[in-house]
Amino acid sequence: MRSFGRISAAVSALALVSGPAMAGEGAFGFLSGDWYLTLGATGMVAPRFEGSKKYLFSAQPIISLGKAGNDVRFSSRNDNISLALIDDGGVRAGLNGKIIFGRDAEHELQGLHDVRWGGEIGGFFEFYPTDWMRARAEVRHGIRAHSGIVADIAVDAFHDVTPDIRVSGGPRVSFASDDYFDTYYGVSAQEAAASGISQYDPSGGMRSAGVGGAITWKATDNVTASLFTEYSRLMGSAADSTIVKERGSRDQLMIGVSTSYRFDFKL
Repeated sequence: MRSFGRISAAVSALALVSGPAMAGEGAFGFLSGDWYLTLGATGMVAPRFEGSKKYLFSAQPIISLGKAGNDVRFSSRNDNISLALIDDGGVRAGLNGKIIFGRDAEHELQGLHDVRWGGEIGGFFEFYPTDWMRARAEVRHGIRAHSGIVADIAVDAFHDVTPDIRVSGGPRVSFASDDYFDTYYGVSAQEAAASGISQYDPSGGMRSAGVGGAITWKATDNVTASLFTEYSRLMGSAADSTIVKERGSRDQLMIGVSTSYRFDFKL
């Protein structure tokens, strides 16, 4: 609860900072004006679960909501559901969230606890140190699926090969609290007896480090498609987990395609 309070305080501070910008924007304040909603889907081949050495095909939604005005110079499939409260073209910040699918205790995880579906909610901050590079950080608190904190940092360089085709890529790093690691990588004494996986009690810290890249095609003003790949290597408590050492792999690879459509509307 203490960690959730810190996030709540950060969100409150963000709202206070953006407060002056919200004033004087008509009867609806911040809500009035031009908005955009981006919806889409991603299909990918990825590990069966975080830390697995077996792969399967899965799909995820793409959702992004924000005020129009300043064009978003760069976006990535790694960006989770977001609502920008501050956006001056060079700096964006606001609220964001992530949908988390459950993990069943089956196959190589037989005997471990199930992980319920849920989500994560928190905030994001991004800026452009140059015209061709974006740095973005997200900090989120788990809801239902886990009660930990996750922080993701990504830096992407991007270049427009043609007006409609862009290539991008860069490093990624992720951190998590011990509550998160305990949910996904911990093995209790009872679970060890039931699964045959050695007991393990993790602590918080770095979760993974890696690199990702994408080729993005702007088919129309509203339709975007991309081909992407991501590689990450589990670190810290994730790499040391007996689930990974005895049943999985530190190396995690993801390859997929995505498409999205942007809706513009006014309030």
